[in-house]
Formats: sequence, structure tokens, C-alpha cells
Amino acid sequence: MEYSQRDFDLAAKNLIKTGILLNSKGWLPATSGNFSQRLDSHCCAVTVSGKHKGYLTTNDIMVVDLKGNAISQGKPSAETLLHTSLYNLDDNIGTILHTHSLNGTLLTRLIKDSAWHIEGYELQKAFRGISSHESKIKIPIFENNQNIPVLAEEVINYLNKAFKQGIYTWAYLIRGHGIYTWGFDLKDALRHLEAIEYLIECELELMRIKG
Repeated sequence: MEYSQRDFDLAAKNLIKTGILLNSKGWLPATSGNFSQRLDSHCCAVTVSGKHKGYLTTNDIMVVDLKGNAISQGKPSAETLLHTSLYNLDDNIGTILHTHSLNGTLLTRLIKDSAWHIEGYELQKAFRGISSHESKIKIPIFENNQNIPVLAEEVINYLNKAFKQGIYTWAYLIRGHGIYTWGFDLKDALRHLEAIEYLIECELELMRIKG
């Protein structure tokens, strides 16, 4: 075991507090969603499967290696590979959040394209590296493939191609499912998630007004 107990305890505390916060916003109905935080270059702390994220305890947080294998007690979420593949992609990623908000789910049912395009909003500057509302942000939408290894590979192939083009994406959506977002640390990830949720709400309201 290379990670320290202190690092695990801090990560567990962060993920528990995050669950309480995001549940209070209605973004984690039933036992949906999952979170993780990198512990070192080989493993991460992740929420276990089947627990309501608004009522997590330390026993509901476990450790997996970056291949998704459990290295502590607990059953990892079926979507663990969607976390570990991102940590393998970029050593700078420190926290990953996955939510099932109503708005995030609805938007993907209304947009038939394979991506959501954002432009003209001041709040775009909440994303790390974005300094102007004139920036054009493309957030991919993936189909809800229940074969998680296949979906994880699809996501990473997309992000790798984007990175080679100098495009850094801070999130993706799964159609009819929810939002995945991340950051260099927990504050980054939460800021990105709150910005995405606000922008989705704006888009849905515009669709309603336009009819």
C-alpha cells in the first residue's frame, strides 16, 4: 500500500462532504452518481457501489488501483473505469465527480448532436484555461453504453484526439444518464460542475422560451 492513511482519510472526508453538498442541490437522486479523488500515481479513493451519496460514511469510500481493481474492502461502482481511465490520461487530474441532475439528463435527450456547444456566456470563464466569453466550448455527449470498458475507451479516444488538437475538455455528458466533470483538485471539479449546471439551466430555459 503506497498511499498514506492520512491521505485516504482526507479524501474520504472530502467525498463525504461533496455528497452532502451535491445531494442538497438535487443532483444525486436515489443511489446515483459517484466520486473519486486521486491518492497517488497508482490509486484513488472512490465511492462504493449502491450507496446514497447524500449519506456517505467512511465505510462507503474505498481504494482502487488505476486499472479499477479493489485494493481495500468494498465493491467499487460499476463505472469505476470511467474514473481511473481519466486519471491515467492526465496526471494533473485530482478529483472526478459524476452526477445525475434532472437538467443534465434532460439536455442530452433534447440535443440530438454528439456534442453540446457553449458560446457567449460570461460563466464560461469558470472553466480552467478559459478567459473569455467569446471562447467556444464543446462538451461531448456519449451514448449510454452499459459496457463500461467500451465506453471508457470511447471517452479516452475522444479526449486524446482533442488534446492533440490543443483542446482541453473538462466534462462530458452521457445521454439520458448524467454529467462527468473533473479538475486538478476538488475546488476545480466543483467549480466546473456548478458552471455546467448553470449553463445547462440557461440552455433549457432558452429552449423553453423559443418553443
